[in-house]
Amino acid sequence: MRKRAAQFAAAALLVAAITWFYFKFFQVNPTTVGFTFLLAVLAVATGCGLSCAVFTSIVSTLAYNFFFLPPVGTFTIADPQNWIALTVFLLTAIIASHLSHRARQEALNANLRRYELERLYSFSQELLATDNILELQNSIPGRVVETFGVTAAAVFLSEHGKTYYSDLAAQSMLDAERIRTTAARGEPTVDPEQGTSYVPLRVGVRSMGGIGVVGASLSRETLDAMGSLVAIAIERAGAVEKLSRTEASRQSESLRTALLDSVTHEFRTPLTAILASARELLSDEQLEDSARRELLSIINEEGERLNRLVGEASEMAQLEAHQVELQMEAYSIADVISEAMEDAARALQSHPVEINVAKELPMARMDPKRIREVVAHLLDNAGKYAPEGTPIHVTSEIRNGRLWTSVADRGPGIEEFEQALIFDKFYRGREHRLVYGTGMGLAIAKAIIDAHGGVVGVKSQVGSGSVFFFSLPLA
Repeated sequence: MRKRAAQFAAAALLVAAITWFYFKFFQVNPTTVGFTFLLAVLAVATGCGLSCAVFTSIVSTLAYNFFFLPPVGTFTIADPQNWIALTVFLLTAIIASHLSHRARQEALNANLRRYELERLYSFSQELLATDNILELQNSIPGRVVETFGVTAAAVFLSEHGKTYYSDLAAQSMLDAERIRTTAARGEPTVDPEQGTSYVPLRVGVRSMGGIGVVGASLSRETLDAMGSLVAIAIERAGAVEKLSRTEASRQSESLRTALLDSVTHEFRTPLTAILASARELLSDEQLEDSARRELLSIINEEGERLNRLVGEASEMAQLEAHQVELQMEAYSIADVISEAMEDAARALQSHPVEINVAKELPMARMDPKRIREVVAHLLDNAGKYAPEGTPIHVTSEIRNGRLWTSVADRGPGIEEFEQALIFDKFYRGREHRLVYGTGMGLAIAKAIIDAHGGVVGVKSQVGSGSVFFFSLPLA
């Protein structure tokens, strides 16, 4: 009220100032005075609104008549033409003030819509950033409060029959039953006296819940858009979660099938050899000693293979379950490589091995037994897949404050799409499935290096060989 009174007073003072200026100091014709009053009316309409502009129009008309139309000093008009001029001035001032006020209101409304549109865009971005349905449902009321500047918000979902609030105070400020009624009827309701608004969450024509806000005068369009955005976000998150569960189930089934096939194949091959050798021994008691020793050798080798397969599978399970406790210490990578060479001697017997490790290389923080196993796996792979007689290079160096060790061969190389798969359990390259092995070595090596906080990878080019590498922290 005080602000409006001050605006009316300011408008009256403006008219008085114009009148005083033209009447006392600057004598001009009545037309110039009329245009000046008209400009004052437009200025007041722009800054103070329509009612103040109409007041200014009337006061300007009275001042124009009293001080500038003959006879001056009275409200009497001698010339009938001046009556027409005065009437036209009054109508022009009122119409101009109305047009100016409407233009001002439209500009304000446009800015308000733009601001609400920006908030809706920001709100949609926040909603689409979350795919977890439970997290999204709990966070929506708080995001409504933050984005739209409301005092409190609540969301009711018909599917779960549960209401989510922005805070504890929102429970007393919003009527939960009214939100449920809005969701059931699918029609928004606004209570200007209490400053509350209730909007259904609609996807198309289907209502899936309701949302209530208090403490902000949002337009009907913004409220409807808010409800639609919330409904779409919840539907999307639910669909993504269902799709993720379906995909995870499909991948789990695929992995289970692949694992079963691989294990069955790996167990069946040595078991077949053992059984065949055992039957031969049992069926023919007159076997020569050389033949008997050969069959027993087969049984022994395939038994070791079975034992190694079971051991590697058990070790892989323990590593993935983080049940292996690493015995960390400062140790020389050169000693580890030397020990791993002994473990992989069988695979390396037809390959010259070149080792390039500087004598002053600092020690790394590792579990020597586990890293020895990693290097042995890499050497064993290089020896099995590279052509006989080709050299294998082992290199260790310091880069970026870490110890990097690599094993390079001149084998057939690995296709680019397979390079990310070879570290999976039981995966064997498409062209090398008949090569002796379990397909567990690289998976175990990766699990061990991951447990050390290192990185393991491969660089390969088909026809030019492969370089397997891993990193360790310095001691």
